[in-house]
Amino acid sequence: MFMGRAWLYSLTILIGLWVSATALGGLLPDNLAEWPVNIWCWGVFGYIYKTTGRKERIEMITVLAFATPMELFFSEVWNIYEYQRGLMPLFVPAGHYFLFDLGRIMADKMKQTSALPILLPFIPMVAYGVYDGSDTSGLILLFLVLVFTRYGPQPRLYASMAWAALAMEIVGTQLGNWTWVNEVPWTGLTAWNPPLLVGAFYCFGDLLVNMTVVRFEEKAHVGLHE
Repeated sequence: MFMGRAWLYSLTILIGLWVSATALGGLLPDNLAEWPVNIWCWGVFGYIYKTTGRKERIEMITVLAFATPMELFFSEVWNIYEYQRGLMPLFVPAGHYFLFDLGRIMADKMKQTSALPILLPFIPMVAYGVYDGSDTSGLILLFLVLVFTRYGPQPRLYASMAWAALAMEIVGTQLGNWTWVNEVPWTGLTAWNPPLLVGAFYCFGDLLVNMTVVRFEEKAHVGLHE
């Protein structure tokens, strides 16, 4: 089941981004390019929501509740990246859940002791970006990912998300679905397109989701014993 979902999520992300970026290879008018992806992603999201259990439903709604305003803040207020057609595509919030669940599936295949070691290849790349001056924000993002992984409640998830998010971001930026700015507003820092440790944002979101779901579960448990 879970490996089936992993393939579903991976193909949805890869093919969906291509369809949206290229308007299905030029077969669709540009103003309709995102709609097949919107319909497919929300259809998949709705099917999973309908057929899964209560805990995952809470996780799905929580991801939407955090990811949507964070996306709008980052792209419309902070302006650290810009979408191909201006506003955030409608498929993006559902896509956040797909990536979250994909990262969780990857984490389940990982040993607990492997979480920090698999982040080590980022260190020389971050050092180069800082030395070169082209991605000075990488040092801060690396620190955050390491802190999440060392002290957070789900270290394997944070480590897997660092790589899963980078892979998705490379595909999205190369296709032109979105573009990260080189000069990070308000900070004086620089960033690659995409930032090497963009997974730090996803780790933060995953931590919020985990904390929220735990609270919901605690309240439900208390309610059963009242």
